Amino acid sequence: MQKLGFRVGSLVNLIVLVLALAVWLIGCSNANAQRWTVVDVHDGDTIRIERAGTTEKVRFACIDAPELAQPLGKASRDHLRMLINQADGQVQVKIMDTDRYGRRVAEVFTRGQKFLQAEQAQAGMAYVYDQYLKNCPDAATVQQAQKIAQQQKLGVWQRNYQKPWEYRKRQRS
Repeated sequence: MQKLGFRVGSLVNLIVLVLALAVWLIGCSNANAQRWTVVDVHDGDTIRIERAGTTEKVRFACIDAPELAQPLGKASRDHLRMLINQADGQVQVKIMDTDRYGRRVAEVFTRGQKFLQAEQAQAGMAYVYDQYLKNCPDAATVQQAQKIAQQQKLGVWQRNYQKPWEYRKRQRS
């Protein structure tokens, strides 16, 4: 299998992720999801959405992406923009909570059923945000996606980058 350009372990992890995503999609209750148009991608885990004249700022549940001033911050934002553009700017949002800044905390997925948190994690464009996994019903899917990025040393896993929560803490000091 090595001659084909991939390792068996990577293939197994990919199969596990695909199965986890399939289970998530089957169990996903779209009754609680609302369709919105993305009007701005602030960074790799925050968007602004609009529907019927109402605008909301949404923080992605489950993940924490590099801040724009950090290495890969702009790459993370641009990757999320690309995913949203592929869906013609349309997303479905399952609001889980409101954070201390008044942002909605939500799981976000495209019309094509791409779970954006898992997409960001698997591309190495965000970290699983362990501190806030309680607001993430599909934490296992995002954790599995991150494992794939770690094994393949993608994005934030290429080097020992400072985690976004550590960066923000230093900025406040």
